[in-house]
Amino acid sequence: MNRRSFATTLATAAPFALSAFGAKKLTSHIGHTGLTWIPLGGPAPKPPAVSPMVDPQYVEAAIRDIAGLGFYGIELFGNQIEAMESQGGVGTLIEKHKLPLISAYCSTNLSDRAERKAAIDKTLGWAKLVKKYSGKVVVVGPNGVKRDTYDFKAHKDDILTTLNELGKAVTDLGLTPVLHQHTGTCVESRDETYAVMEAVDTRVMKFGPDIGQLQKGGTDPVKVVKDFLPVVEHMHLKDYVGGPSYLGYCPLGQGKVDIAAILDMMEGRKTDGLIMVELDSPPPQPVSAIENAMIAKAYLQKQGISFRG
Repeated sequence: MNRRSFATTLATAAPFALSAFGAKKLTSHIGHTGLTWIPLGGPAPKPPAVSPMVDPQYVEAAIRDIAGLGFYGIELFGNQIEAMESQGGVGTLIEKHKLPLISAYCSTNLSDRAERKAAIDKTLGWAKLVKKYSGKVVVVGPNGVKRDTYDFKAHKDDILTTLNELGKAVTDLGLTPVLHQHTGTCVESRDETYAVMEAVDTRVMKFGPDIGQLQKGGTDPVKVVKDFLPVVEHMHLKDYVGGPSYLGYCPLGQGKVDIAAILDMMEGRKTDGLIMVELDSPPPQPVSAIENAMIAKAYLQKQGISFRG
């Protein structure tokens, strides 16, 4: 997609967005993660440049744009929130733009028992910051592994032990931890996801699926969400087409994911987190982050989703 086709997409989506309100109306509130605003994967910054992951300008841009488009909340990375503490904290920005912090994505080593205590302590530190800024959900992102040599069965017990211990600690803080399966990590495939979610203590560890990641991994995301719907407390709403941009992902409505079916299943459910739109951001992006968010908003309005004024 280039800027010309972006304009065409919005032009064609907008009339449907208006008519959708007369046909059907969904009550789900939709947020957006800040990932799309981070230019990851480009040339390494030269010292003393700040890593894009924790650069305050990208945090502020994401909060400003997501709020301006009427999304109901934002998800940031745990280390972003931590880095913002030296800048006075994210509280000033979320208050200025009246955009709630809902969740933080926290990459956590689940598979290495030797790292368990350190991993849990690190994630709990981020969880306390989420609570400080009135967030609700800690998204537990599994650690990356070498998938060609990885033996899930050998690590399953360690993964479950860490998830249960971490889940209990986060729950005791009054927050909701959710497992977020992810490609390239120790919990990636359909079988791994089912094996973990069927064995973990779901009283303290809920599910926060990334439906685009599931599609990319060759799994039907509709089936997965349906099977674990009672414990889905958060979600990354992502589309996948397999093209050269965005690591194969794409703006909502342009890929293979049956997003309408996902939204229908989530309709009427009250969750601790939100359905969060997300699109990966390796440069060069065909269009800007805010333009991609505008495409997502137009598509969701077509499905009957309303946004804040």
